[in-house]
Amino acid sequence: MELRQTSTSAIMLHQVISETLGLNVTDHKCLDFILRTGPVTAGQLADLTGLTTGAVTNVIDRLEQAGYVIRDKDPNDRRRVVVKPVTGGSDHLSPLFQSIAHSTTQLISQYNAEEIQLILGFLRKCNEMSLQEMNKLKQNP
Repeated sequence: MELRQTSTSAIMLHQVISETLGLNVTDHKCLDFILRTGPVTAGQLADLTGLTTGAVTNVIDRLEQAGYVIRDKDPNDRRRVVVKPVTGGSDHLSPLFQSIAHSTTQLISQYNAEEIQLILGFLRKCNEMSLQEMNKLKQNP
């Protein structure tokens, strides 16, 4: 039950953040992937998120229109397009996460290194499981 509540709380928090940015949750989280990974193709973003390439194209369109990303030619393959964050386009994101980062740091500081490694291992396995379950659902709707 606590994992369900954690999931719900995270989604609702990111909904509020998304609304502040003028985005929907999916667009916001895709932007997060792009900001963390750097330039990606639509196909790579689809693989990272589990979304269809058609859905990712729509996300990229909205993020580009909102001024967060640009499409550019892939320097390694001029036939492909990569999606890159706009320089300075996400500067106003940091203030939204300062309080969250501070609170997270305070929470983590309550655990020793061994406990943190255990928690990280559990979270990684949860993330892997979520992706596997998402792929199962997509294969057997």
